[in-house]
Amino acid sequence: MAKNKTEAELVKKALAVGGVYVKKRGYGEFEETDSHKLKVEYIYRALVEDKLIQPLAKQDISVPNMEHKLALWIKRQLPADHPLITGQ
Repeated sequence: MAKNKTEAELVKKALAVGGVYVKKRGYGEFEETDSHKLKVEYIYRALVEDKLIQPLAKQDISVPNMEHKLALWIKRQLPADHPLITGQ
């Protein structure tokens, strides 16, 4: 999977937005001590469950691939002139 040069920032944004999303959906909320890996996997699985993103094939499930999926998801949610999309 090709990485966007702003993918790390997109993943951070996806975790922030995804955290609010899972809380509003009633899936629970994150604690300060929750690991990055746990947050990525939890948000990824919630978005797959709600059919907002296509699941990865079983052999492709890994944290980097889930992060990539989250980055693609949040990129579609942001306005076209957002700095993370325009690269400014």
